[in-house]
Amino acid sequence: MFADGMAETSPHSAATRRHWFADALLAQRGSLILFVPICLATGIAIWFGLRAEPGEIVYWTAAACAALLLLLGLLAGDAVAPLFWAAALVLCGLLLAGGRAHSVAEPILSFRYYGPIQGRIVDIDRSGSDKIRFTLDQVVLEDMRPERVPARVRVSLHGAQNHMSPEPGLTVILTGHLLPPNGPVEPGGFDFRRLAFFERLGAVGYTRTPVLVLAPAEEGKAGLTIFRLRMALSQWVQSRIPGDAGAFAAAIMTGDRSAMPFPALDSLRRSNLAHLLAISGLHMGLLTGVVFSALRAALALIPWLALRAPIRKIAALGALAVGAAYLALSGGAVSTERAFVMVSVMLVAILLDRRAISLRSVAIAATIILIRTPEALFSAGFQMSFAATTALVAAFGLLRDHRARLPRSARWLAPALAVCLSSAVAGVATAPFAAAHFNRIADYGLVANLLSVPLMGTVVMPAAVATALLWPVGLSAIPLWVMACGLEWILGVAGWISGLEGSVTHVVAPGPAVLPLLSLGILWLVAWKGRGRWLGPPLMLAALLAWGRADRPDILIADSGGLVGIASPAGRVLSRPSGDGFAAATWLENDGESVNQTEAAGRPGFVGGQYDRVADLNGLSIRLLRGKTGAAAVESACGADILVTNIDLPDGHAADCVLFNPARLRETGAVAIWTDSTPPRILTAADIGGDRLWTR
Repeated sequence: MFADGMAETSPHSAATRRHWFADALLAQRGSLILFVPICLATGIAIWFGLRAEPGEIVYWTAAACAALLLLLGLLAGDAVAPLFWAAALVLCGLLLAGGRAHSVAEPILSFRYYGPIQGRIVDIDRSGSDKIRFTLDQVVLEDMRPERVPARVRVSLHGAQNHMSPEPGLTVILTGHLLPPNGPVEPGGFDFRRLAFFERLGAVGYTRTPVLVLAPAEEGKAGLTIFRLRMALSQWVQSRIPGDAGAFAAAIMTGDRSAMPFPALDSLRRSNLAHLLAISGLHMGLLTGVVFSALRAALALIPWLALRAPIRKIAALGALAVGAAYLALSGGAVSTERAFVMVSVMLVAILLDRRAISLRSVAIAATIILIRTPEALFSAGFQMSFAATTALVAAFGLLRDHRARLPRSARWLAPALAVCLSSAVAGVATAPFAAAHFNRIADYGLVANLLSVPLMGTVVMPAAVATALLWPVGLSAIPLWVMACGLEWILGVAGWISGLEGSVTHVVAPGPAVLPLLSLGILWLVAWKGRGRWLGPPLMLAALLAWGRADRPDILIADSGGLVGIASPAGRVLSRPSGDGFAAATWLENDGESVNQTEAAGRPGFVGGQYDRVADLNGLSIRLLRGKTGAAAVESACGADILVTNIDLPDGHAADCVLFNPARLRETGAVAIWTDSTPPRILTAADIGGDRLWTR
């Protein structure tokens, strides 16, 4: 009887579940567009996560399946169609990523090159070591066939270079070192090779010799006219606003950050104000907002025009044109393009009599960017800007619904409350992404932003607009002075906040699943309609718990074979106080430590001489030999379980241990080892990177 009862109720329960699922999908009909970028991003992430480069058959099969799923979605009922469309969009994301990668593929240098380098200057910026850096195209390298020469190379200038004045379009010649773009300094870490691949950058290096001008700039070639105008404007601004404020002004007006000194840049980063330096959504939004408001107010002063013409749409067109000009003048950086797309979507919504600021606008902007540059999905700028925008739109949407409940006597506080709330919401939304990418949280970042962002919107950007308007008639001195005062204030706030004790908290790098899980939780909470949205917070909590259990390697080996780091109760111990500085700094940052390489090398853990270092970790011995001096210490056996060396040892000298020498490290890249199992677990950068276009 009990079994019979179960048999009778089971179909009813299954039908109830099916009806509930169908009703939940039908409830999303008004907001399905919000899931378009989510599905595209899923497909893009799947493509980038592959360990082998897909062949043509994979792409043709994916395209056929996507077309079939779209057709099934059109034929299916409303309750099921979104599932077919979602699966088709995931496959479209995979196809977009593959198409983009093959469209930008260019030769990559496969060896260390030293000799003459000829090329045309197409970009000027600063390196991480605060050196002027040229990006060159039309590259010529000695004794290399043209089809093997990288399309672009980037060279840092060391030593005195006062004999020439860098100018866009100059063809220069120099003698320098070039290397292939470096892979990650630890397995699963940031892969510069992939970033360089999508920027068509086939080699990076430096020169210590004078750079000579081989040919003058050719007027109007390859868009360099705008580049020259941009650099000329940058120099003009810096000549009228001295010091760090002038470099700051040049950066926000033209995107040229080459004059920004490292101390000022570091204080902006430590106070969470570095986003004010990069031309991004804030600058583009403030600029177009100022222009839109000013144009609309000016047109409203003409009664005949205000009564007969759609002045709101005219103002939107004017703001759109100014935004496009700003994009061109600022150099068209990825962050600026992303900001222009977001602003354009909102201004076009005004032209179409739609709500300008909505989650639909954010979704459309994200979709356009992912279609144009799928690789942007993994950039800190994309993730942080859309996290902030999505959170702000969602938060102010809720407030808009409850604004009427605010007492009339308190409504005059609304602008101030809006500034405080926007800074708080944007700060909370971007904090986990900033911490994941930069391994630190600016503890007083909210205070710094409250003291600086309103000034940027009410003083600096309007003054920049006034400068552009008054420059043709020679009256730009006053707005330039106003802008300089505002930027001096912001730099002062950055210096004060960054100098406070405990201004920065360092955090450990998250595992690979943390950010995708966190993003999915946030987006699900915001985009899903109905009770199912409350699945979002548990996903976010799971991501944070996984972050707290991040599993850092016990042993890290640099791909050069010249540096080893081991875990200890006091923190990461490094085998040497200098050399391989970028790898050392990244390891320590990913561990969530604030010490430098010298301090980490002074911790107990390694013993021996400068060129022969030995350490023991959980019963596993590791030995590092550097140079010929270290190699001379090896007679017939390596004397440890793991031997690391930056030179090739004679055959037979390391038969009794695991050897990581230059030949093997060229294949594996950086190495991570965990000693909590027998045998120890070894993971290499090649294991993570796989066989992809940028790793070959």
